[in-house]
Amino acid sequence: MNTLAWIIGATVVDGLMALVGALTLWMSERSFKRVIFSLVAFSAGSLFAGALVHLQAEALELLDAQLAFLILIAGFSVFFVLERFLWWHHCHEGECDVHPASYLILLGDGIHNFIDGAVIGASFLVSIPFGVFTTIMVLLHELPQELGDFAILVHGGISRLRALAFNLAAQLTCVAGGIAAYAFRFSDQYLTYLLPFAAGGFIYISASDLIPELHREADRRKSLASFALFGAGVITMVLLKRVAG
Repeated sequence: MNTLAWIIGATVVDGLMALVGALTLWMSERSFKRVIFSLVAFSAGSLFAGALVHLQAEALELLDAQLAFLILIAGFSVFFVLERFLWWHHCHEGECDVHPASYLILLGDGIHNFIDGAVIGASFLVSIPFGVFTTIMVLLHELPQELGDFAILVHGGISRLRALAFNLAAQLTCVAGGIAAYAFRFSDQYLTYLLPFAAGGFIYISASDLIPELHREADRRKSLASFALFGAGVITMVLLKRVAG
């Protein structure tokens, strides 16, 4: 099997991780709502930590620190402006059928997955074993993130089936990234500037949309549980970073 076939196969497998949310389709509406709140809390922590520990940390290895943080601020600002734009155009009198954060998570995830695909593609250009190892590392951090993204979409007003479809579309940008890496012989330097930009977007979503949702919970026990799940999301991303080296 040639290198391009390995790249396409690996990125398609990564893309199918978006369907992990299908595990919730059998749940009753009541059970599903409880699970979604927990996943949103977990996702808030994993997005925040993933942005800093994975994306921004890698950017700092490749870019001047000041430039990396300026791009992060630019990403944060662009997502802020996009959310305002989506709010003005899709919400009326403060009510939305679909919260703008749902569109933002799809945009951020699409950029992130394109980067992942390009990294997978570039690793297979080095060697097949190195490409397989890199793919496994990418899949490990995709599982919790895709569950969280699915939860955010549903929490934002999208039906479960549509959330799966949208999540899959965003995840399959990984395939495009892999093919682009093969076609243009990408190395990490071509992707460097996208890393802090995506990090800024994920920090914005976590801090502006998800954490405020957790603050709305008045019950003390549920609030403590949401904080614990937020912390679990942070710890998961830190541990995955350590495993990936």
